[in-house]
Amino acid sequence: MFAKWKRMMTEIIRKLKIIHRLVRGWRGDLLLFILTLVGYIPVHQFRKFIYRLSGITIGRQVGFHWRARFFCPSKLQIGNNCIIGNDAMLDARNNIIIGDNVSLSMGVWIWTLEHDPQDVYYGAKGGPVVIEDYVWVSCRVIILPGVTIGKGAVVAAGAVVTKDVQPYTIVGGVPAKEIGVRTKDLRYTFNFHKAFQ
Repeated sequence: MFAKWKRMMTEIIRKLKIIHRLVRGWRGDLLLFILTLVGYIPVHQFRKFIYRLSGITIGRQVGFHWRARFFCPSKLQIGNNCIIGNDAMLDARNNIIIGDNVSLSMGVWIWTLEHDPQDVYYGAKGGPVVIEDYVWVSCRVIILPGVTIGKGAVVAAGAVVTKDVQPYTIVGGVPAKEIGVRTKDLRYTFNFHKAFQ
């Protein structure tokens, strides 16, 4: 009798563990689905409200344009006076830290995790992405895992950033290489709603 009861309890526990894994994965997928839908709602303050509820740390005067998408939003930190352009893809599984007065233009993709082409089991590797103050990342840029973009740097349109970018450097190309130097006298402050006043 005891052995039968023990087998039955073991089977119940096994099924509960399976259900727990499914629900945990489903809950994460549901959150990503909801956040994707929120990106289509034409009310900026509502989008920011929901993004904050999802765990994103958002500073003051941050503008989120349409259709942003996220992986692991609770590991995304955005400073003050930033602009996140349309169709941004922010993969924060290994943390993304964005400083103040940063402009991410339309279609910027930031990845913190990728597959290792040298791994015989197709394993993953990655690291956090840090974007310091006054950085301007132009449209259709891809930033790969483990990259730090230094203060005041500019990443030209269409670039693929595979390694750190030094402060006040302008980079472009695939892979991104230095193509210029930016002034160090940066005084601007972004205000998302300024253009509409």
